[in-house]
Order: sequence, then C-alpha cells, then structure tokens
Amino acid sequence: MNSLAGCCKKDFSTLKVKIYGKRLVYLDSAATSLKPESVIESITDFYRNHNANIHRGVYLLSQEATQLYEKTRSKLKKFFNTPEEGEIIYTSGTTGAVNLVASSWGRTNLGEGDVIVLSEMEHHSNLVPWQIVAREKGAELAYIPVTDSGELDLEEYKRIFKNHSVKIVAVNHISNVLGTLNPVEEIVRQAHMYGALVLIDGAQSAPHIPVDISRMDPDFYTVSGHKMLGPTGTGFLYGRRGILKSMPPYQSGGDMIEEVSLENATWNELPYKFEAGTQNIAGFVGLGAAVDYLSRMGMDRVRKHGEELSVKAREKLSSIKGMKFYGPEKGSPGGVLSFNIEGAHPHDIGTILDSEGIAVRTGHHCAQPLMKRLSVPATARASFYIYNDEQDIESLYSGIHKAVEVLKLGVK
Repeated sequence: MNSLAGCCKKDFSTLKVKIYGKRLVYLDSAATSLKPESVIESITDFYRNHNANIHRGVYLLSQEATQLYEKTRSKLKKFFNTPEEGEIIYTSGTTGAVNLVASSWGRTNLGEGDVIVLSEMEHHSNLVPWQIVAREKGAELAYIPVTDSGELDLEEYKRIFKNHSVKIVAVNHISNVLGTLNPVEEIVRQAHMYGALVLIDGAQSAPHIPVDISRMDPDFYTVSGHKMLGPTGTGFLYGRRGILKSMPPYQSGGDMIEEVSLENATWNELPYKFEAGTQNIAGFVGLGAAVDYLSRMGMDRVRKHGEELSVKAREKLSSIKGMKFYGPEKGSPGGVLSFNIEGAHPHDIGTILDSEGIAVRTGHHCAQPLMKRLSVPATARASFYIYNDEQDIESLYSGIHKAVEVLKLGVK
C-alpha cells in the first residue's frame, strides 16, 4: 500500500485533537475533509496582509486581493482541465451550483412535459432543486434505477430517451453513500445524442480522482471546495460559455452588473455575471492552496489510496457477525464504505464509536430516496481520505467490536 497518509498526516493539525482522551480517527471526509496547515495559513495570510475587496479598488491592496482570488480560478481550470469554451463560476459549493443551474437555466428552458432525468442515488442537493423547478414549470422527473449491486441501470437510462422528451440529465459522479463511480462519459454521450444537456455532481469525485472535464464533456460540472481540503463556503460551477451567456442572472447586486440606471441594468461579462456581491475571497484563496496541495500529492495516488483503504476496510469488517455492506464489492475510488449491523441502529454504532474517538457518519446521508431503495432507514458510513491509513481501519474494527459487545449482538 502506498505511503500517502504517512507523508501527510503531520500536515493536519486536527488529527492531534484528543476525543475523550483518545486519538482522533476521522472517517467522515465524505461530509467534509480536514484542512492542511497550508490552507489554514493561506487564509490567515490573506486576512493579515492582503485583506481588501476585489474588482473595485485601484489601490494596491485591492489589486493584490483580486490577483489572489483570480489565481485560484486559473488553478482550478488547469486542475480540472476545463475546455477553452468553458467558464469557472465561484459558488458556495455544489448545492449553490446546482441551484444556480436549476433556477436560472431551468426556469428559462423547461416547460410542460419536458423531462429532467435524475437517479435514485442522488444527494438531496441534486434532487430538491429540480423537484422545485419541475413543479413550477410543469416538467416531469424520470429516474435512473439503482441495481442490487449499487450501480446505475444504464439500459433503463437509455430507454428513458426513447419514451420522453429529455431536456437535462443531472447525476452524481461518485455516490456519497455507495461509493459507486458512475460511467459519466457514457451518460454524457447518450444524453448529447438526443440533444439533452448534462450536469454532473462532482462533490465526491473532485477530492478523490483525476477529473478531466474536457474529456468528460458535460455541460455543467459542480464541485464543493470543502470536501477537497478547501474552506467551507467555497466551490464552483463549470459551464459551457454559450449556455451560460443565454442564462439570466441567478442573483443580482454588486459586481455582476455592467451598467445600472434607475430604469434598467445590463450584466457583467462571464463569469462575474453569476458572482453577485462580495464573495468568500479568503476562502477562494484557501481553495487555491488546497488545489496546490492535491497537485503535489498527485490525484492518481489519491485515488489509489482511497480504493485500497476501502477494500481493506471491507475485508476486515466482513468478519463481524451481522455486517452488511451497501454498494459495489470492488473498492470505492471515493473511499466510501457504508454498512449496517443486524440488530443495531447505526446511530447506536456511531455513538459508541465516538466514545472511542472514531468519527463516522450515521443517518440517511441526505439521500432518503436511496435509503428507501435499499430498504433501510439509515446506514453507518466510514469515508477515508489521504490522511487515513491501515491503523485507522484497525481502530474502526476494534470500535465496532466494542459496539457489538455493548449492544450484546455477538461476534463470530
């Protein structure tokens, strides 16, 4: 196994925190990642030495702030290999990005009988915005089923196009519950054959695998910065310039205008047309530092590390009596492992693990329709990242054993 965690654990000061006097084992990176010192320092440096508003001032401090803010945009374009005809629009994260598209593009382009294609494994952030706009515009929702093995049913996906007027497809790249890596290139090709647009939710893929937007060829791609070592309240929407130009502003106010009179207003050029008001400037500087950190790690190494940990964890935990896993048996490139233990509520498992210093997520993971498909109210989820290692798997294994003993479930 590669030594990725061994070389970077020291960079994450949160891992030094004691939980009930015990070593922190942080296994909830699918919810939000820890932040390396370089990211924290970049934010502190901004506020100490460069704090000013952007795009507005002729004075040096404002120009420095603007340069730092825009430098991150350039880093993101390179990191995700975005096409020349695309734009990176800063948002608060994937939720903000999906809402932007659903509200601006959806309200302008959807009508009675048009179909929005989603999947049964979507996060609520990629469900609810589309449900809202569908109700408003009289559009319909169609869903790609999830197979018993935790993958999308692509044959059913293809049949949807033969029977419906599909306008847009919105699916995740990697499931936050199952860890499934979806075949997004095939999904995009199929949709484009029928003239439909595609939005890919990259919240779980951007932190874990090399993402090549040019090769993938989506019309929209969304990313949450806080899951890829960056600050909370940061993320972006990638979109094709031609489509974005045709979309009305999502929010209005300062910086997104070209000219304003008492009667009317015209809009700024892209991407600023969709970046109203004062942004999280220091946050985006921090996101740039996160991109630098991941670039030094190498995303191929990051992916391999996550897959290996998820495989080893599944192998180790499979010996526990009553253990049931959800998702493909092969390792998850997103480092996700969802499970339940027969006779135990996942909240009880999570609470006992917490007493051992082990942080896992329990609940429906903002994916209640998927829980219904799996016929469970909730699951426990361990999600691994670059700062986790095999010692963390051993701690998880021991912690679950303790939970089983406390709950009197018995073990093999």
